[in-house]
Amino acid sequence: MTSVTKGGLASWAPRVVPPIGVDLDLRQELACAFRILARGGFGENIAGHITVVADDGQSLWINPWGLWWEEVAASDVCRVGFDGAVVEGRWDVTPAAPIHTELHRARADARVVIHNHPYHSTVLAAVGLLPEIVHQTATMFDGQMVLVEEYTGEIDTPDLGAELAAQIGDATVAVLANHGVIVTGATIPEATYRAATIDRSCRLTVDALLLAQATGRVAQPIAAPLRPAMQRSLVERGPAVFWAGAVRALLRDDPRVLE
Repeated sequence: MTSVTKGGLASWAPRVVPPIGVDLDLRQELACAFRILARGGFGENIAGHITVVADDGQSLWINPWGLWWEEVAASDVCRVGFDGAVVEGRWDVTPAAPIHTELHRARADARVVIHNHPYHSTVLAAVGLLPEIVHQTATMFDGQMVLVEEYTGEIDTPDLGAELAAQIGDATVAVLANHGVIVTGATIPEATYRAATIDRSCRLTVDALLLAQATGRVAQPIAAPLRPAMQRSLVERGPAVFWAGAVRALLRDDPRVLE
């Protein structure tokens, strides 16, 4: 094999990147994340929630119960305590908040937790598979995924949430059998980029396996020694650029998301 680049910012860093054009507070960022992921198909109508630890470290911002992700605006976002009780906002929130609260408790690095049932991730979850590393963007998830193999129903108590958090461990992506996917990140841009990418990686896996079966060929995973450098490039360079472009496109179509 030829020599391999180190990847990431150590290999190349941009001098400047195009800005969003506006400064966003945490609730506005979260509202944008819901809209961006809804546009990308990362959802199942009324299902799903995203949480981010508030600046006080003692509460979480979360979407309200009853609004689709494509409807959420900054003023709709609610703040809950780690007991799931609403402390700010005009709406109720999901009873499944323990999926988030207990993972936040267990993982200081998981300031953002995203959960929904995107179609292709859920297809793989239905047969107990993780996506294959068959495209360079999927290297983002190499060594970062876990399959939670048993469906146990709704996670609506702290004990159930803590059990799920223990099964997820330090993974940034968890595929939940017969359910959906959980994605974590240190920031909203990072977690949103990761979530936007995982379902595409699952779709590529499904299509690659079907095409391989139809043609008698074998899906070709990327060689393990090549993955770390590409992973560094994606993780270190990707979130800011993805986020800025996605928010610019969103604001061109509906600036009311910031209201």
